[in-house]
Amino acid sequence: MEEKVLEYITKHNKAVTYEEIAAILNDEELPQLAKVLEKLEKELKIRLTNKGKYEKFNDKMKKIGIFVGNKKSFGFVMVDGIKDDYYIASENVNGAVDGDEVIIKIIDDGRHEAIISSINKRNMSTTLVGELYVKDQKNFIELDDDKLKIIVEIPNDKLNGAVPGHKVIVKIENKIEKSNYYEGEVIRVLGHKDDPGVDILSIAAKYQISDIYPEEVEEELKSIPSEVLEEELTSRRDLTNEMIFTIDGDDTKDIDDAISIKKLDNGNYLLGVHIADVSHYVKPSTALYEEAFERGTSNYLANTVIPMLPHQLSNGICSLNPDVIRLTISCVMEIDQKGNTLSSDIFESYIKSRKQMTYKNVNKILEENIIPEGYEEFVSNLNLMKELASIIRKTKVEKGYIDFDVDEPKVITDENGKAIDIEKRVRGTGENLIEDFMIAANEAVATTITYMDLPFIYRVHGRPDEDKLKRFLSFLNILGYKVNANMKNITPKTIQSILDQLKDKKEYPVLSNMLLRSMMKAIYDNTNIGHFGLASKFYTHFTSPIRRFPDLTVHRLLRTYLFEHKIDNSTIDYFNEELPIIAKKSSDREKAADDCERDVTDMKMAEYMEGHIGEVYKGMISTVTNYGMYVELPNLVEGLVKIDSIDDDYYTYDESTYSLIGKKSKKRYVLGMSVEIVVESVVKEKGLINFILNKGDKNGNKQPQSKA
Repeated sequence: MEEKVLEYITKHNKAVTYEEIAAILNDEELPQLAKVLEKLEKELKIRLTNKGKYEKFNDKMKKIGIFVGNKKSFGFVMVDGIKDDYYIASENVNGAVDGDEVIIKIIDDGRHEAIISSINKRNMSTTLVGELYVKDQKNFIELDDDKLKIIVEIPNDKLNGAVPGHKVIVKIENKIEKSNYYEGEVIRVLGHKDDPGVDILSIAAKYQISDIYPEEVEEELKSIPSEVLEEELTSRRDLTNEMIFTIDGDDTKDIDDAISIKKLDNGNYLLGVHIADVSHYVKPSTALYEEAFERGTSNYLANTVIPMLPHQLSNGICSLNPDVIRLTISCVMEIDQKGNTLSSDIFESYIKSRKQMTYKNVNKILEENIIPEGYEEFVSNLNLMKELASIIRKTKVEKGYIDFDVDEPKVITDENGKAIDIEKRVRGTGENLIEDFMIAANEAVATTITYMDLPFIYRVHGRPDEDKLKRFLSFLNILGYKVNANMKNITPKTIQSILDQLKDKKEYPVLSNMLLRSMMKAIYDNTNIGHFGLASKFYTHFTSPIRRFPDLTVHRLLRTYLFEHKIDNSTIDYFNEELPIIAKKSSDREKAADDCERDVTDMKMAEYMEGHIGEVYKGMISTVTNYGMYVELPNLVEGLVKIDSIDDDYYTYDESTYSLIGKKSKKRYVLGMSVEIVVESVVKEKGLINFILNKGDKNGNKQPQSKA
């Protein structure tokens, strides 16, 4: 019968209906038709079209791409030349891991869904991270990435001091007698698995992020002074008499930016943004420059900072520490009373910061009118800055600036690096003020070079995908929310309007996150398409050269074009060739840093929740999948309630409504629903937290009530 049905479907040039197939079968075969069709679909011999008809699965629906994995088991495949990634459900991943080159078969082209049919090329990093153990007198590595189904053996002469229990970085050298056996060499011992900080270093190593620098870099550092030399001040503008200061977090040591302000006679504002001149010390064709290029960015991992530049630079001669002379590149802007930048002056300078302020103390002044000791002489300038920042932000919002207002967790650790608390990051008046001023400077720099029509590196953010946005709006309709949106002309104001209409909904945190995920990701590019999220025509990153390589590149370009006046054809040709490489590398390293930070945060959250197993919390369903639902707690910890642990009914996943539905009771668990959970178990190393629904919860289950 199977062959009969397949032959009938494949011989037609068009899709056929269920009824047409049924017509060729006898009465005995008919009851089996649904199962046969389902089997043929799973084997990818046929496919069900959007119109509910069946057709042959042809080879044109195969494509090759790169799989982007997700800790929630599903993922996406990026295919060159195709704008939208293909969604891969967890049951269709078929053993692929992040970075694998895979062959996919498209199961729904309209919704961009596919199945991974085979792995074309494994993303086997040249180095892997794991724990050394001994079995049968042989040395093996238990890999941190358990999705890599390989066995790594280390010969005795390649242990390089490692002993069982050590977390190590291993270089894979060659396969040995079995197909999934590899031989490797320990190239670095990170420390014992229980040593403070080794957990973070292990995750960092997975993303090729190292806390040590090559010998060549260490050698070059010897020639860099610890103080600014007199001869370095020549031809720079002296700003040491200006009231310039910095505002950062309590524990910030790598200070990129300082600010100043004046009110002009015409009522306008003169805003100065003064940025550490890292390019003076980190020059092309040096080991420092090449290492910064390879790293791309600094990494802020819980209580650990792995800087792009060595501490001698990032915390020393480049950092705008108070009461010492530092070299800077200044962008001084005249801004009118409507928040428009009328002019900007970009020049080499040197400053002496009057004070290293903290957001906490600045917010006391600007929000509570409490003046901490030592801040007295700065109060009028801070209030003037607040006045200007308020004007700038109002203008930005009117232009379409999108603020998703997504909460971010901050892990609090003890002296040994152990997670002891989780807080929401505070974004007060001071934080917003600095953000507004940095955006203004970034726009001014980008605008200046754009109008000079010279090669440049931009921070770009594309328009959101229309289909993804429509699917999001459809989901809102399912929830019963009618949202008005102009889909004929999607602008930043469109997204802004959607968020405004959702602000008062109880599911807003989940919905704003969903909407954010439907947006494109901002990247670096030498071609300017503008920044959709900021509603900015010209945007770059200029303000953080200590911790971001693109900003260092922008400083290099400013020096070349504006200060050295090199705009000849050979210079233009050189940067036209080099900047696309820098942009791509910087975007890739930014993604690695983001992924690493997420994994470390997940791991530390799991570590914190180890001390709360059995306790009861109320949370909100943040994600629903075919294997369960993720619940986010008020402290932003997220855990999984497995579908088979909800045993008051048999639940299935309804993709169209993002919900789990009980077969008998028809009870639904949907995105945004409040539920009460018990913390069941934790796997710290993998950043996994498992919840079960609490007995007594109105939505709940039969699990025991905790005393918490």
